[in-house]
Amino acid sequence: SVVIQECYVQNTAREYAKLYAAEAEPLEGFGEVPEVIPIFLIHRPANNIPYATVEEELVGEFVKYSVKDGREVNFLRRDSEAGQKCCTFQHWVYEKTNGNLLVTDLQGVGMKLTDVGIATLAKGYKGFKGNCSFSFIEQFRALHQCNEYCEMLGLKSLRTTHQKQRKATSTKSKNLPNSSTVKKMVPKKAREHRDLISSEH
Repeated sequence: SVVIQECYVQNTAREYAKLYAAEAEPLEGFGEVPEVIPIFLIHRPANNIPYATVEEELVGEFVKYSVKDGREVNFLRRDSEAGQKCCTFQHWVYEKTNGNLLVTDLQGVGMKLTDVGIATLAKGYKGFKGNCSFSFIEQFRALHQCNEYCEMLGLKSLRTTHQKQRKATSTKSKNLPNSSTVKKMVPKKAREHRDLISSEH
């Protein structure tokens, strides 16, 4: 059921958030770490809807720090401490799981988060399948900008590896058509002759 899946996803994200906190909190200057609040499943056999979830009520301004499609639409996400730490949490989970899992839809009041989602690659991760499309992982990789908290945790920038890969593929594709057309067009003898000329210069 959707309700059970929701509990499972949020509590899985909560476990990752605890591991993140254990690593981040001791760092000098890191400060408070976002927490995914627990969500409990209750069974109500007499009710039409036999399962329900119960969680702490969050009081205050509810903010979406990361949006499902990964676009930087929310300035509160970029400019607030909680928003930056949420982005770092996403990066940390992404790196810890070798790019197989991403916590998405980080939202809540201050550092207390709820109703989060998890994206996994199609095959899942360690027997766990997320409830969000794996395209969010691609978008996160393309759009995430590291901040000071990513640096404090020593996370590897996704920007450079992503651009390197793009550059490598674009230069490769430029060379390929040329070299294959040269091979087709130029007879073997002429090609050897040309090589001699170029080596003499």
